Amino acid sequence: MNVIKLNAIASTNSYLRKICAKKVLEDFTVVVTKHQTNGRGQMGTVWEAEHGKNLTCSVFKRNDDVSIDDQFYISIVTSLAIIKTLQRFQTPKLFVKWPNDILSERKKICGILIENVIKNNKIEGSIIGIGLNINQTAFKHLPQASSILNLTGRWFDPEEALASIVKHMEYYFLQLQNGKHASLKRAYEALLFRKNKPSTFIDVNDNLFMGYIQGIRTNGNLKILMEDNIIKEFELKEIQLLY
Repeated sequence: MNVIKLNAIASTNSYLRKICAKKVLEDFTVVVTKHQTNGRGQMGTVWEAEHGKNLTCSVFKRNDDVSIDDQFYISIVTSLAIIKTLQRFQTPKLFVKWPNDILSERKKICGILIENVIKNNKIEGSIIGIGLNINQTAFKHLPQASSILNLTGRWFDPEEALASIVKHMEYYFLQLQNGKHASLKRAYEALLFRKNKPSTFIDVNDNLFMGYIQGIRTNGNLKILMEDNIIKEFELKEIQLLY
């Protein structure tokens, strides 16, 4: 693991993407910073974290053996690796809020942003951004956010968390490389927040509807059992699961 440590940077994903465009990177090259001034989340959201208290990093992974149709497995692998680390830290009641927010006790403690480098309709590599709340205790205007410290009462070293996450990423990416798609998908689905429970969703037109999460398709689309007993599938930008 090649680690590039920075005191402050606008975005670790953007920084890693610039490096990736200039030279061939070693697998699992990591950019980590104590302070990210313009962190990005899913669908244009902003990720905020206090200086030095959390893990803000991006990991480069060559994924030329992953087809575009299977690219959601990169998210699955990353989510499982983070969950394994959090279990090691004895973080309670862990779930994945589709597609890749990590929750503990219904509170968001980790976000993932994956940007694939695609050329000639093939994935050459992935830039995997991870924002994990570790030792921050206050989250202004973010009532659904929390941290490992808040949830366990224990302080943890962000560098230890990073080493554990990358170790587990290596394991799960090897599983993916070895064709263990079905078992990886089952493990992810078992962790889905509100699976098989009546849940409220909002669509792009701000319409609310009820449904039961059944699982995911291999492309990452969410399968929902609707009130008329028909299972429909939705893409990431089509709906949002409300807490």
